[in-house]
Amino acid sequence: MNEVLLRSLTPSVLAILVRRGAGFAAAEDAVQDALVEAVRVWPADPPRDPKGWLVTVAWRRFLDATRADTARRRREDLVDDEPAPGPAPAVDDTLQLYFLCAHPSLTPSSAVALTLRAVGGLTTRQIAQAHLVPEATMAQRISRAKRTVAGNGVSPARAKPRARGRFDRPGDVATVLRVLYLVFNEGYSGDIDLAVEAIRLTRQLAAAIDHPEVAGLLALMLLHHARRAARTAPDGSLVPLAEQDRGRWDTTSIAEGVEILQAALSRDRLGEFQAQAAIAALHADAPTAEETDWVQIVEWYDELARLTDSPVVRLNRAVAVGEADGPRAGLAALAALDDTLPRHAAVAAHLHERDGDLATAARLYAEAAQKAPNLAERDHLTRRAARLNARRRR
Repeated sequence: MNEVLLRSLTPSVLAILVRRGAGFAAAEDAVQDALVEAVRVWPADPPRDPKGWLVTVAWRRFLDATRADTARRRREDLVDDEPAPGPAPAVDDTLQLYFLCAHPSLTPSSAVALTLRAVGGLTTRQIAQAHLVPEATMAQRISRAKRTVAGNGVSPARAKPRARGRFDRPGDVATVLRVLYLVFNEGYSGDIDLAVEAIRLTRQLAAAIDHPEVAGLLALMLLHHARRAARTAPDGSLVPLAEQDRGRWDTTSIAEGVEILQAALSRDRLGEFQAQAAIAALHADAPTAEETDWVQIVEWYDELARLTDSPVVRLNRAVAVGEADGPRAGLAALAALDDTLPRHAAVAAHLHERDGDLATAARLYAEAAQKAPNLAERDHLTRRAARLNARRRR
């Protein structure tokens, strides 16, 4: 059984059922039933037209469920109008599923789960394992998300293109991209690599919609992912960017990311993901940490702050200012920010360490470790604090 093939066909099959008039939740259930049947049947009797086979089986499962549900008798005209079996239409409505899954009524975690299920073609078990939650918990989350979408009366069939790159839809491009970036940042746990999955989904979106921010996000993902092999030591501990072995960076992904970014920037429609990708590209372009063009990175953070007005962006900008103009300039930039921001203590610790104030830096690293969002980061910050305290005692 070719799992990759099934996953690639899932979104288009689901979209076809919805376009025919099936509700999203019912269509998704029918497609999952068809996938189970494919796993059972295909090894012994592979179809000539896998997509057409899935559409036919899923549509029949949907009709069976509709006929059995007396509360849905208003759909009798659908039941009496079953399309004849045959090759699936070439129309690809996958793009509409992205916007449906990024519905503004959904929480970010629910939108991520629904995107992975409907567009990514992952099973509930795979999504649950990747998120380190019980399968029953994830099943409830996905079911609630489907009910929310259905309850808002939104269907991809009603989200028709108006013009190139513009759609009548419940979500928008920015919402879809935020969901995909959340998927990317989920990490690499379980038997599904969510970073790789997010890149696959974003490639799919980039092929379907001509939008510079979609290209910007794809470039950003590729540039970040290129450093993956160097991010951890053999013992699993985190390796900061400045200390990474750049020889382990994936130069092919870097080259592709830079090429995609340059094409997006040339269109002169700057967005936040393009700006973030430009910062990542400057890091990737530096042969050593010491040769990083921090002045230009600060300029890009200025653009990013203008676009987003995000305190987290300004926090990262303070780090760049500290590298470009010295740690005291970085601390001055940091002083203007709320000290309850995530990672504020860690940034302050880094800048104080560079300024030679080891006692303050050690205290702040220990404080940051207590607020760390995961075990790897907590251990990293704790080791930083211990290292500085050991230096002070010498």
